[in-house]
Amino acid sequence: MEAKNADLTALRIDRAADPAAPIPGARRWWVIGLSVTGVVVLAAVLLATSGALGSAVPVRLTPATLVSPMRSGAVLVASGYVVAQRKAAVASKGTGRLVYLGVVEGDRVRAGQVIARVEDADVRAQLAEAQANLDLSRADLRDAERALAREHMLMDSNSTSQASYDAAEARYQRVKANIAVAQAALQSAQVALENTVIRAPFDGTVLTKNADVGEVVAPLAASAFSKSAVVTVADLRSLQVEADVAESNLEAVSPGQPCEIVLDAYPDARYPGSVAMIVPTADRAKATVQVKVAFRSYDARVLPEMSAKVHFLPRPSRVA
Repeated sequence: MEAKNADLTALRIDRAADPAAPIPGARRWWVIGLSVTGVVVLAAVLLATSGALGSAVPVRLTPATLVSPMRSGAVLVASGYVVAQRKAAVASKGTGRLVYLGVVEGDRVRAGQVIARVEDADVRAQLAEAQANLDLSRADLRDAERALAREHMLMDSNSTSQASYDAAEARYQRVKANIAVAQAALQSAQVALENTVIRAPFDGTVLTKNADVGEVVAPLAASAFSKSAVVTVADLRSLQVEADVAESNLEAVSPGQPCEIVLDAYPDARYPGSVAMIVPTADRAKATVQVKVAFRSYDARVLPEMSAKVHFLPRPSRVA
């Protein structure tokens, strides 16, 4: 036990002992030299880096492209859609089965061009009947004219009665009236035959084909069991952007104001335009007013119903 206590006493720290001895002189100079060498190397590296940074580096300048929704200088931005201002749902004027369709989507058509035809056998039969009735009435007229002329000669020679002459004249007038009726019936049959031919109303492009050969077509809203519009045609040169502008921002828009149109389909393209019309009514539910913006140039890539943003630009200042 006494031996263990002696060992523990030997391990006790003597706080009265002297502090650590100083670093010998040779070792101190070695540390100082190493520090000086490090400073010199660091300075050399800094000088080399400074020289590299100071050398001329070729820089390629690239013009900045605005990709934010607000064009620089725009006083207002509004969203809308491309809409054809000249557009027609082309339908048959009569009810019948479609027997010919000569266009598909994307075809260009000219005004008056035949687009489709409806079966016309019954109409042609009516036309032939009307023509026959007219021919018969004309034959009756010639006979009535001869009878009236004969009665007139007999009247001059007192060889006929007044009643016989009056009857011949009445027949002549009746046949003349029948000819007018037959001519009207013939004209009506001709119109009915023409109505079986569906023509393009103006120069344009076929947007949609709504019926196929064999289907029954009818005038618009004529029947719930038949197709109405055969095709839809639009003049793509009449395209405009219809944008909704908040009522609170309407004072920043005026007719003829220059605009820049950006289509979501072609975000890198900028189409110059101008305000064509401010629709003279507001949407109560949305508190907006519709503004129509016309393209200044035609681009075949622009299609109806495309989404667009309109940047309304300030009017150029007039130089005095």
